[in-house]
Amino acid sequence: MKAKLLISVVDDDQSVRESLPELLKELGFTARAFSSAMEFLASDALLHSSCLILDVAMPVMSGPELFRELRRRNLSIPVVFITARKDEVVRSRLLSDGAVECLFKPCSDTDLLQALDKAVGDK
Repeated sequence: MKAKLLISVVDDDQSVRESLPELLKELGFTARAFSSAMEFLASDALLHSSCLILDVAMPVMSGPELFRELRRRNLSIPVVFITARKDEVVRSRLLSDGAVECLFKPCSDTDLLQALDKAVGDK
C-alpha cells in the first residue's frame, strides 16, 4: 500500500536529494526529489504527492514560503519539515502553522517513519 504513496522531497542539498528518496523507497514508499520549491511547483508531483518532506532553508523560496503557497492554492499536502538549524522557536511556529512534524537533520529513520505515518495515516 505504501508503494502507491508518493513522498516528494524538496531540498537544495544534493546529498539529501540522493539519500532520502533511497531511504523512502527502502521504507516502502514511492519518492521523487526536487532541488527547489519552484521545481516542485512546476511538476506533476504537486497534484500527486501524499506527503511533502520540505527543507526549511532554501534559496529563492523557503520551505515555509512553499507551505504558504500550497495553502494559497488550496492544496492540503501534509508537510514534514526538515532543517539543519536546531531552532525550537522555528519548529514550534511551523507545527502551530499546521506542519505534521519538523525534524532536525540528521534525523533517525525511526523519527522519519513516525512522521510519515502521522502524515499519511491510513492512506
